[in-house]
Amino acid sequence: MYEDVQYEASEGIATITIDRPDVLNAFREQTILELNAAIRDAREDDGVYTIVLTGADGAFCAGADTTEMPAWDEQAKEDYAGYLWGVQNVVRQLRAASKPSIAAVAGPAVGAGCDFGLACDMRVVGPDAFFREGFVRVGLIPGDGGGWLLPRLIGESAAKQYLLTGRDIEPDDAVDLGLAVEEAEDPLAAAHDLAEELLGLPATAVQRTNDLVDSEQGFEDYCERAIEYQWDCVNDPEHHEAVAAFNENRDPEYDRDYS
Repeated sequence: MYEDVQYEASEGIATITIDRPDVLNAFREQTILELNAAIRDAREDDGVYTIVLTGADGAFCAGADTTEMPAWDEQAKEDYAGYLWGVQNVVRQLRAASKPSIAAVAGPAVGAGCDFGLACDMRVVGPDAFFREGFVRVGLIPGDGGGWLLPRLIGESAAKQYLLTGRDIEPDDAVDLGLAVEEAEDPLAAAHDLAEELLGLPATAVQRTNDLVDSEQGFEDYCERAIEYQWDCVNDPEHHEAVAAFNENRDPEYDRDYS
């Protein structure tokens, strides 16, 4: 089904791997089509509770593979807009997913590849990882979402430093800035550990909490949404099992089908 992407759903975790290691997992149009399809599959699969996004063989994603791209300045604007919309839709889908997503970044995350990592709910980085919004270095703007995402993650002033200079965000800085939750020798294993920790919690509560964290909403909007989401949780069997397990001093047992 996939050529440029590996997709594996197992025990509640969907692992999506960008698999073009010969070009540091840089993407072509086919890659973007497959990434969108894989994320959609994970979002729609009732047996998937968390999503891990990573890249093959030590890289995350080095951005667009320029050797596979047409000369866009010789094409119609509408054609370029359609292509860019597809790239943006990877970010759009990750942000819209109720199921928590974790980026496991072992190496370069550059350009739109950086934005794919930023679009995830959390990031784990390896010692050789770095994030680079390097668009200005080649005379472009962060058209895939980075100029919107990065200020919300690390603050406007710090974000502009990286956006306007194209400097790398190294692993230590990523953790210090709150961009990454952890630095680990094996970021994919650490991301799966975090995903499994989330799997041990009531899924509706995890997903509704993920939906509720929205920096664009006002407080009253938050409160209105919280009423609806809390009602979902109150009526969720996993909530009742979690409370019973707490009262009985035991681990909860959730009735789930991961197939």
